[in-house]
Amino acid sequence: MADEDPPQGVLLSGEGNVAVRIKLEREARGWSTNALSDRMNEAGFEMNPSAVWRIENGKRRINLDETIGFAEVFGLDLRNLVGPPQLAAEARAMELIDEIVDAFRATQRANMAFTEARDALDAYLAEHPDVREEADVMVSNAIAEEASKTMLKMHGPPAGGGDTDPADEA
Repeated sequence: MADEDPPQGVLLSGEGNVAVRIKLEREARGWSTNALSDRMNEAGFEMNPSAVWRIENGKRRINLDETIGFAEVFGLDLRNLVGPPQLAAEARAMELIDEIVDAFRATQRANMAFTEARDALDAYLAEHPDVREEADVMVSNAIAEEASKTMLKMHGPPAGGGDTDPADEA
């Protein structure tokens, strides 16, 4: 495990990342393996200096409880500890990656909610065809208005001062 180069572009490769991070974090703080094991023990995670060295050097596997302990002792989020070591020194990069992943998840949840709401409306309109046309127009107009607001927020007003409604020009 320790002799192999970690695969590039893999966010979570588990124990290999953790082992490298433990050594990086310990050395960055100027701690010996004894000092780190003392801190682990004080935090309630039984660990001797030899175990720290063996974990760091890929000679011993690390269990989940120990990983949680190292994260706690180093004051790191667990995802950050298991993340790629090359990004570890760049805490801001890890935060931004987490924001992107969280935003993507929110987008997925929103897409699912949209689909469920649309399906519910379609089922209702199948039973009430007399209001379908008006409901479809209302939905289309509301979506177009929200899309315009989003585009304006993202890109600013259109070039050429086009803040007039094309309907007003007709």
